[in-house]
Amino acid sequence: MRVVGLRLEPGQAVPEHRNAIPVALIVTGGSLHFDDGTDAGEVHAGEMLLINPGERHTYRADVATSAYLVFAGLPGVRSRTWTLRRKE
Repeated sequence: MRVVGLRLEPGQAVPEHRNAIPVALIVTGGSLHFDDGTDAGEVHAGEMLLINPGERHTYRADVATSAYLVFAGLPGVRSRTWTLRRKE
């Protein structure tokens, strides 16, 4: 697992790309607009976006935004897609 901090100034964007491993994007301040080519939306402070391996996506900030990217896996190792399960 690897955790990376991200800060975007208003108007900054991350170009379309894809990751080889699952990523959780956790917004800690501001908000991010995301687009995966099929769905688009906004992730606000305190919310999380799950990105599956191989999904093309982009995001941008209209306001100063900070977030953490949690890379959950190892490149070259077969990854499973994210699933949210409720523990009983």
